Amino acid sequence: MGVSGSGKSTIGAALAAALQVEFIDGDDLHPRANKQKMAAGIPLDDEDRAPWLEIIAERIGAERADGRSIVVACSALRRRYRDQLISYAPETVFVHLAGDRALIADRQAHRQHEYMPPSLLDSQFATLEPLQEDERAVLVDPALTPEEIVRRVTESIGRPAGTSR
Repeated sequence: MGVSGSGKSTIGAALAAALQVEFIDGDDLHPRANKQKMAAGIPLDDEDRAPWLEIIAERIGAERADGRSIVVACSALRRRYRDQLISYAPETVFVHLAGDRALIADRQAHRQHEYMPPSLLDSQFATLEPLQEDERAVLVDPALTPEEIVRRVTESIGRPAGTSR
């Protein structure tokens, strides 16, 4: 989880590979209307995000019901969004890539994204609600290398890289 440009897709894919589980990029599950809105520089609101989060939550729940773990990249900016996601899988652990605005802005300036312009970064930080003590989470600095982040996460969740359950 984290704001756009924090590295969710890169770290999610690397973490899934290390854990030998499927990776799902939440960006791929956005309805077309959401993508068009963001591409126009308009931030999503709770109403826009609700169906997208439900799609992700249902997918997480279905995988867990089948006994499979997955890694999903999803901004999960607000507590209620995270609650919606864990309603299908209470054992979900959030990995928050919590970087400072300058680092994230620099990353966004050097990447091309299908629909998320850098102009929406401020709205992402304004929406972000910090993790609460009762949420299962690992907080990591996205300035670290992907390898270091994956190592820290796998150590924190007690699953060494290369395990699939």
